Amino acid sequence: MKQLLKCAAAGIVVGLFSAGQASAQEVIVANVIDGYPARAMWVQELTNFFIPEVDKRLAETGNYKIDWHESYGGTVVKPKGVLEGVQLGLGDIGIVTTIFHSSKLPSQAISAVTPFVSADARAVARAVDEIAQEYPAMRAEFDAQNQVYLTTGVVLDTYQLYSREKVEKLADLEGAKIAGAGMNLRYVEGIEGAAGVRGGLTDFYNMLQTGLVDHAMLWPEAAATFKISEVAPYMLDVDLGAVNTKTMTVNKDYWEKLPEEVRTAISEAAVAYRDHLADLAMERAAASHEAYTAAGGTITELSEDQRRAWVASMPDIAAEWAAGLDAEEQPGSEMLRAYLAKLEQAGSVSMRDWTAGLGN
Repeated sequence: MKQLLKCAAAGIVVGLFSAGQASAQEVIVANVIDGYPARAMWVQELTNFFIPEVDKRLAETGNYKIDWHESYGGTVVKPKGVLEGVQLGLGDIGIVTTIFHSSKLPSQAISAVTPFVSADARAVARAVDEIAQEYPAMRAEFDAQNQVYLTTGVVLDTYQLYSREKVEKLADLEGAKIAGAGMNLRYVEGIEGAAGVRGGLTDFYNMLQTGLVDHAMLWPEAAATFKISEVAPYMLDVDLGAVNTKTMTVNKDYWEKLPEEVRTAISEAAVAYRDHLADLAMERAAASHEAYTAAGGTITELSEDQRRAWVASMPDIAAEWAAGLDAEEQPGSEMLRAYLAKLEQAGSVSMRDWTAGLGN
């Protein structure tokens, strides 16, 4: 009996302690938004990876718990509306597709203006994030939109070309209409008669199906996810390059009210999410190629000579980009040199010297 009473008393103490812990724990609401559907890889991994990573860190002390509210696929904002949505507080945390906002977020185009440099999503993600930490200009662009930059996201291993008809050489693209988004529309300017047609990932299927375009530039994982093989049964393996197109941000007003421990947990989880996404993009690339051919698609590899001809045909978009930032008294040229040096140190070999047009 005495033993039972001792156990009961211990249980009461534990229960009171637990109740005390529960009452002391602060619950914080976090609204996470993206305009893309939940099946998009980076959105899936917000749910499957980022949120659990934050929860895991906060559970170590038990001081705070986040009540997550997730809104994707246009329920709060469309894909192009995340930047404004987070700015206005429609979402606390969001994934901004930066290619839609070249005028407001010009420095985010740093990897897009350097095609044919690296197809390694991991190296590009780390390099862009390091530039953001070393050069305040990149983070200041988001600050001007009432947001705090958390991390970049490289969700594509490399842009490839998907076509309605087979493409084997650059001449096959002459006079063609090629869908793209943002800076990659400029990749086709040096191809005779070719015209870039602006679109988004969720538009490409219909654009190809209706014949509005003959080709689309996107990456293998997205081609598999959005069933592009049904309307574009030919892929040209060209390795245009990995590009950062996603940036995780948080509303600045919301951020400033968060306890330091919560901010640390979110920041650390964001970097882990960055690396996880890049790893996943690389892992899924080969599987996506297999899925494409299994679905009836045909893959043709562009020759090295033709790849060199393509990159040589492009305008000097890197120098133009850097000059635009330099004119605004931002270190565009310096950022470009530093970024390319980081990729070179990571083992990337560029097919064109994108610093050649910068001058001294």
